[in-house]
Amino acid sequence: QVRLVESGGGLVQPGGSLRLSCEAFGIIFERYDVGWYRQAPGKQRELAVAISPGGKTRAGDSVKGRFAFSRDNAKDTVSLQLNNLKPEDTAVYYCNAQYGAETHWGQGTQVTVSS
Repeated sequence: QVRLVESGGGLVQPGGSLRLSCEAFGIIFERYDVGWYRQAPGKQRELAVAISPGGKTRAGDSVKGRFAFSRDNAKDTVSLQLNNLKPEDTAVYYCNAQYGAETHWGQGTQVTVSS
């Protein structure tokens, strides 16, 4: 059974930082594109960052320069460092793994940016 287990969300003040982690179970991790998407209230889910098995990174325009992303194929984990957070970063963040037509999602973790 495939599972993506996220952790690290929470409440943070504007300008603050958070680190999200995702551990994958049940897949050959190094074969997959992995990443983080987010969905704000009333909006569509959008890409935050993603990285291919070869290390090519894609990032949404709204997070470029503020979010750092890494994958550890030895530990089947991906991490997302969210820096200089803004209220508009408030969303549920979902871990994602894709391989061809196969897509898996985590349960999501809430990030709230508020003073």
